[in-house]
This record gives sequence, C-alpha cells and structure tokens, in this order.
Amino acid sequence: MSDAVTFRPMTEADLDAVLKIEYAAFSHPWTRGIFLDGLKSYEIWLMFEGAQQVGHGVINVIIDEAHLLNITVKPESQGRGLGLRLLEHLMSRAYQMNGRECFLELRASNQAAYRLYERYGFNEVGRRRDYYPAVGGSEDALVMACTLFE
Repeated sequence: MSDAVTFRPMTEADLDAVLKIEYAAFSHPWTRGIFLDGLKSYEIWLMFEGAQQVGHGVINVIIDEAHLLNITVKPESQGRGLGLRLLEHLMSRAYQMNGRECFLELRASNQAAYRLYERYGFNEVGRRRDYYPAVGGSEDALVMACTLFE
C-alpha cells in the first residue's frame, strides 16, 4: 500500500461504484435494493486507497450489540492488508456507537475471511445450517463474535 487509506460514509450517489465491487467480489452479492435499504438503517463506509475506492463495509449497532453485515474488498486489491484496515475502522465505529460485542456470519467456505476475523479477535460461536444460497443448493454460515475495545 503506497497511497493513504481513507474512509467516508456511503451516499446513494456511490451505489453504482459499490455494486461494481460487490458483484466482482461475490457469487451471491448484495443487491441494489439491499444497499438502498441499508443506507436508511445502517452505517455503510467506503474505503479508498488514494482516490480509488477499494472496499466497503456495513455495520449496525442495537443498544450495545454490533453486527458486521458486509465487508468487501475489491478482488484485485485483496491480500494487501486492506480487509484488516476496513475491519478495524468498522469495529472502531461500532465501539463509538456503544457497541461492546460484535457478531457476524460468514460462509463456511470463506476461509480467507475466517482467518481475517480470527486475526482480529473473533471466535466461532455457532453455525447456521443451510443459511446461504449456493450453486447447487445452500451453504452453512459460521457465526463469530468478539468483544470490542476502545
């Protein structure tokens, strides 16, 4: 990473750029409608490397419980520590919003994400059978949680 990494909240004007990254990164991406609904209810943050948008993340905090709903790094920008930077930013925001514990779900097959979350301090706390749609059927979700600190 040579350019500075910065963050800013998403607006509706960012939707096409966000969807381009989302569709490049996932076989079952979030839709335009999900992001539009998310803008009304959640915090959605964009991550930039220099002037280039390289990722986005979505968090929700209810009372003291945070939920990481989406974290996405552009495929060609993966493997350079940007996912961890985005996760750190989102967890910091969750803490600022009084979140003291964070939960997330991820596909059981997504080992890169599992390692990222584990590295940050998340632990596996459960499994949701057949939670995600998958090619040829469904896939389990792993549920992870961590305590948030300042």
